[in-house]
Amino acid sequence: QVQLVESGGGLVQPGGSLRLSCAASGFTFEINAVGWFRQAPGKKREGVSCIGGTSGSIPTYADSVKGRFTISRDNAKNMVYLQMNSLKPEDTAVYYCATPMGSSCLEVYEEWGQGTQVTVSS
Repeated sequence: QVQLVESGGGLVQPGGSLRLSCAASGFTFEINAVGWFRQAPGKKREGVSCIGGTSGSIPTYADSVKGRFTISRDNAKNMVYLQMNSLKPEDTAVYYCATPMGSSCLEVYEEWGQGTQVTVSS
């Protein structure tokens, strides 16, 4: 069955960096979009970034993370990464990877990982 497993979260000081990883299995990874979402306590889940399933697709980013976060994928390893730099306390949240089981980031996301906690605090 489809599995998405996030890792790499943790506690980091403001200004620091983390790299989240999402390991995918159970589906044809390379043709499917994968997105990162986050949910902070008491707030709605929000989209952070997405990378499409077609070659050459341009990643998308939420305005709040543009210039600080970078999404990438390694189709040979069925992995998606989120490099997070210049972290701020407001980036604190549980981060989820998800796939719409389609090639476009604009489709409805059907499969979700269990999440990894990111805490930015001094």
